[in-house]
Amino acid sequence: MKRILIVDDDPDIRELLYYNLTKAGFECDLAENGLVALEKIKTNRPSLVLLDVMMPGMDGIQTCEAIREDTNYNDILIAFLTARSEDYSQIAGLQAGSDDYLAKPIKPAVLLSRVHALFRRKNPNFNVPNSTIGARLNVDKEKHIVTLDGKILQLPRKEFDLLALLISKPNTVFQRERILSSVWGTEVVVGDRTIDVHIRKIREKIGDEWIHTIKGVGYKLILP
Repeated sequence: MKRILIVDDDPDIRELLYYNLTKAGFECDLAENGLVALEKIKTNRPSLVLLDVMMPGMDGIQTCEAIREDTNYNDILIAFLTARSEDYSQIAGLQAGSDDYLAKPIKPAVLLSRVHALFRRKNPNFNVPNSTIGARLNVDKEKHIVTLDGKILQLPRKEFDLLALLISKPNTVFQRERILSSVWGTEVVVGDRTIDVHIRKIREKIGDEWIHTIKGVGYKLILP
C-alpha cells in the first residue's frame, strides 16, 4: 500500500485531500507544517509527500530541500500544492527537488490522476499488469486482446482499459474516483454516468455475471 503524507497549514484542505486519497485506497498521514512533516517522515516513511508551498515557520520549499538533503529519502516523491500562480514559485519548487507541481484548488479526479501518474513514473509496474488470465476471461494489454471462452472480443480503448483495470484485481471493489483517474486521467468526462455507460457496453459483450455493481461505491469483477 502506498503511503502519502499531506502537509498543509489549512485544516480544511488537509481533510479534503485525506478524504479523497483514503477513499481511493491510499494510506495517509497529516502534518500542519514542515517541521511536523520532517518528524512524520522519520517515524512513518511515506512514498509521496504532498507539500503546500506557503506555510508559516518552515515553508514548502525549505521542507523539500531538507528532505532532499538526506540521501536516505531519495526515493520519496514530492509534489507541491499551492494556490500561488507566479512562475517563480513553480521554478523554485522544481529546483528544490520536487517531482510535480499542482495548483489549488484541484479536482479530486485530477488529483488522483496526477498521484497515480507519479507512482507510475517511479515504478512502471504500479500500473495494471500486462496480462491477466482467468479460467474463461482473459485480458492481454500488450496485444490489446480480450478473450472469452476462447473467442476474441473487440473492445474500444476505454472499454478495454476499464475491463483491464477491474480484472487486474479480481473481487476487489474499485471506487468511481479510482476508475476515473486510472482510465480517463485528466480527460474531460461528463461524470459518473460515463463509467456506467462503459460498464453497460462491456456487459453487453461479456455478459452480466462478471461485473458486479456495489451501489454508491463502484464496481468489482468476479473471476470464477
